[in-house]
Amino acid sequence: MVPVDVVGDEQWLRRIEAVTDATLSRLDVADLFDELLDRVRDLLRVDTAAILLLDVRAQQLVATAARGLEEEVRQGFRVSIGRGFAGQVALTRQPVILQEVTSANVVNPVLLQTGVRSLLGVPITARGDLVGVLHVGTLTPRRFTPDDVRLLELVADRVSLASRARANTLDQTAALALQRSLIPTDLPEVPGLEMAGRYIPGHASGVGGDWYDVFTLPSGWSGVVVGDVSGHGLQSAVVMGRVRSALRAYALICDDPAEALTLLDRKVVHFEAGSLTTALYAMISPDNATMHLSLAGHPRPVMAAPDQPNTVLPARVDPPLGTGRRRPQRHTTTVDVPRGAVLVAYTDGLIERRGELFDTGLARLTEAVPLAPVGTVATTIMATLDAERPADDIALLAIRRLT
Repeated sequence: MVPVDVVGDEQWLRRIEAVTDATLSRLDVADLFDELLDRVRDLLRVDTAAILLLDVRAQQLVATAARGLEEEVRQGFRVSIGRGFAGQVALTRQPVILQEVTSANVVNPVLLQTGVRSLLGVPITARGDLVGVLHVGTLTPRRFTPDDVRLLELVADRVSLASRARANTLDQTAALALQRSLIPTDLPEVPGLEMAGRYIPGHASGVGGDWYDVFTLPSGWSGVVVGDVSGHGLQSAVVMGRVRSALRAYALICDDPAEALTLLDRKVVHFEAGSLTTALYAMISPDNATMHLSLAGHPRPVMAAPDQPNTVLPARVDPPLGTGRRRPQRHTTTVDVPRGAVLVAYTDGLIERRGELFDTGLARLTEAVPLAPVGTVATTIMATLDAERPADDIALLAIRRLT
């Protein structure tokens, strides 16, 4: 006869295997939540199981997945931390057992309507931070044991991993959609100009705050922008979108790039506090022969022209946007653009390398710009500067004057 304690150990191991099964990792997050809830109901012989995840901004728990309490999810049930049963689990970050469920100790009407009599809940945490609450319940009175608590905590750990993956996926999807909508895939057709842009993410999320933009103005001039919002991920992409839209609006009312960047600086300081932004804003005349250029903490563009050495344009670099210091005076530089000339504007990720002086990368870029169609220009630069796998985001805009 096998000793009772050995049988108990084997049962406990089978329970652990059921919630740590490697095949679960192949499921998407929604299916994983449902599968874990189904398994925990079977293992603990309970009637209900639910996952409530934390809405950090609202400091509320939101019903996200449930078995036996599906109405809780359909109704979008929310409860503040500290209120009711789930709120108490979240507040104490300790397991909580209710031997008898009453209207005095739960605030979720679905629990009462379903007839749940006993509840066990545990916090879902990640690196010391609260992620949510996992709870199970029975329709008959139940005394939950320490083993029940331990098993539910194992499931909560698995939910924690999945919820972090879910949050990262949602942020990345939203940021990618936003960035793709803001970085133009097709640049406007401007008579006498040829243009090409490139964006290469340098972060695992695939998104950041670098962008380029080209637009035509009612005056007939063309607006050219390259910018860089500090940071990576959804927040930087959101700020980038707001800064881009604001600069387009200021471009409609300003005939001077420095004036437009002055207004943009006020906007960033007031509405985007803590977001350091660099920007290049240039206006190209209708005959394409002249460019007015202003730089806010941004690298100077490079120009290649026939019968001339490649050069870094001698424009003054003013302070970045959003520094919060007393409003700086901004400057506009006027540049002649010869026929056949190629202009290259970019973000610093193109030329900066760890352990290397900025000027070294800038010199390498200056030498790399060919007098060629802009598609060839972009390809040559990216290959020469080994920029296909950058450490930082890269936005690159190449413009060639044809006539």
